[in-house]
Amino acid sequence: MREQQQHTFSTHDGVELFYRHWPATETTGPRKAIVLFHRGHEHSGRIAHLVDELNLPQFDCFAWDARGHGQSPGERGDSPSFATSARDVQTFCDHIGATYGIEEDNFAVIAQSVGAVIAATWVHDYAPKIRALVLASPAFKVKLYVPFARPGLALMRKFRGNFFVNSYVKAKFLSHDPERVASYDSDPLITKAISVNVLLGLYEAADRVVADAQAIQVPTQLLISGSDFVVHRKPQQQFFDRLGSLKKELHILPGFFHDTLGERDRATAVSSARRFILQNFEHPLDRASLLDADKLGATCAESEALAAPLPRNSLRDLYWRMTRASMGLGKNLSDGVKLGFDTGFDSGSTLDYVYRNTPTGKGGLGRMIDTNYLNSIGWRGIRQRKLNVEELLRLAMAKLRGDDREVRIVDIAAGHGRYILEALQGVSPLPESILLRDYSDINVRDGGALIREKGLGDIAQFVKGDAFDRLDLAALDPKPTLAVVSGLYELFADNGMVGGSLAGLAEAVEPGGYLVYTGQPWHPQLELIARALTSHRQGQAWVMRRRSQAEMDQLVEAAGFRKITQRVDEWGIFTVSLAQKI
Repeated sequence: MREQQQHTFSTHDGVELFYRHWPATETTGPRKAIVLFHRGHEHSGRIAHLVDELNLPQFDCFAWDARGHGQSPGERGDSPSFATSARDVQTFCDHIGATYGIEEDNFAVIAQSVGAVIAATWVHDYAPKIRALVLASPAFKVKLYVPFARPGLALMRKFRGNFFVNSYVKAKFLSHDPERVASYDSDPLITKAISVNVLLGLYEAADRVVADAQAIQVPTQLLISGSDFVVHRKPQQQFFDRLGSLKKELHILPGFFHDTLGERDRATAVSSARRFILQNFEHPLDRASLLDADKLGATCAESEALAAPLPRNSLRDLYWRMTRASMGLGKNLSDGVKLGFDTGFDSGSTLDYVYRNTPTGKGGLGRMIDTNYLNSIGWRGIRQRKLNVEELLRLAMAKLRGDDREVRIVDIAAGHGRYILEALQGVSPLPESILLRDYSDINVRDGGALIREKGLGDIAQFVKGDAFDRLDLAALDPKPTLAVVSGLYELFADNGMVGGSLAGLAEAVEPGGYLVYTGQPWHPQLELIARALTSHRQGQAWVMRRRSQAEMDQLVEAAGFRKITQRVDEWGIFTVSLAQKI
């Protein structure tokens, strides 16, 4: 048996999570890691047997106890959000990389059930360059058996807040292995409860990841239990069919219950996982280029479909005509809706209004309409994006100061620049210079007024500029040490334009300087935006092409930057990343 060590690591919010480490017993070449993620209700001790059964002595093995599980703190079966758990995975992998000197492209992940959904969400949202992903019976859709259980739980949460439900599953329906069954029933660290927040978050994340599995480029093996009483097979099959990876495998294991990697005859599944991992480490990491995804692929086809007119007087055409008509009426009462129609729902003026988040309109009805407008999921995501941009701006400034370097900021499409200026609250010393640019005269005017309002006129200026003029960007003076592009590239489908803009920035930013950039890998309201809202471009329809995080990161990397860290909102809509110029 491999030697086991027990440690903790600190998450982004300071919680110390417990994990086990089994050091490699053969050390040839660069260090490699297998990271194991347990089922819901369980803990790392329940998957410790895999370390020996995999028989991969050249790999360091790691397994955590998720928040609220095993020896990790937190109310049993709970987490602040499902997105928090996915971010915990990134923090855990960052810790492993920094502590044990293991590069990201030498990681493989094996995850089961709820742990598999957390891992799949992490891979979708953060696009890590790991070598292999093995998912065993991912709980994309739990069999609740009670009719309308999911909407019922959501309704109860509205009135009761977060509460807990107990698992109905008996151990004998998880595995045919009598030892596993007995240990499940007697293990004091197993918790049968799960919070409704986590359960509903699991469903929402799973729906999104299954629908958009084409964004996942990691080599993926899916192990499906053939007689699973706990989760549905259909979304597992849909996930596999839609996977974007060129290397993917599906294995259906006849007669297996839900605890796939703890089944009596698990040797077959473990052997397949072992082979898959070894084969993916036989060759250098090779991912498909996504630089031409604007011309070929799923998101290209999706945006074309959204831009195409609907058949006249079809049900969908009538529905969206009524939606546009109702919004046309709403603009007579809601100041936010009116501003969107006047300047574009993607304009800097609209975004600044959304940031301020103060409902205004004609009378109580107008304010109510404006409140609903500002509380739409897209605008909630935009406000969280602002907070994430500010966080990474402060992180980049701290890194520059830590290296005894000047902070010279440029934002090439700043809108009104509110997130830049408000990120400076509490920052000392202030940056040496801030250059805000935008193509819009309105944004230049209002952004300049905001600079004066904040009392930053001695270090900041706002000028008119084209964010896609590569030569103009390359000639920026003074040379920035921190460049920002927030909410711009999401509005333009053409990767050639985005690549040219990034190349200009790469020429301008000093070596070792930083880039904060945003992405939009997912949006639940794409059709509403395309069919009912107008853009800043002379009232044209606002049709967006999504970029997966992997695609956005490849564009940034091609320009000469290396991604360091990332943030994403709890709905997986908007990402904010920090990269350093190589």
